[in-house]
Amino acid sequence: MYSKCTVFKTTNFIGKRWTLVILNELNKNPGVKRYSELKNSIIEITPKLLSLRLKELEKEGLISKQIDASNFPIKCEYKLTDSGKDFIRIIQDMKEWALKWGLRNKVCENTDCQKCTL
Repeated sequence: MYSKCTVFKTTNFIGKRWTLVILNELNKNPGVKRYSELKNSIIEITPKLLSLRLKELEKEGLISKQIDASNFPIKCEYKLTDSGKDFIRIIQDMKEWALKWGLRNKVCENTDCQKCTL
């Protein structure tokens, strides 16, 4: 019964490690980001896991991928879709909740992640 529940399916997807971090990173300095830019921004993630999460996010319609094969090396660029941009509000709400109820990070007190310099 739980596997058909919308909340179960949603949390099962977004609860995967690095999913929210990737979406949040794509929201910083909005526009397109290349794979290498994402990898350099999220130092702890392995290349294999980053590739996997990007494919999952694309499949779910939260990001789009553009391939530029006109030059070598081929460039893959990612950006948030309208669905992904809408989901950023949920991430911001989670952050505001955490700051309000004591899940404080001394480094991170800004509720607007787009202005984050970390």
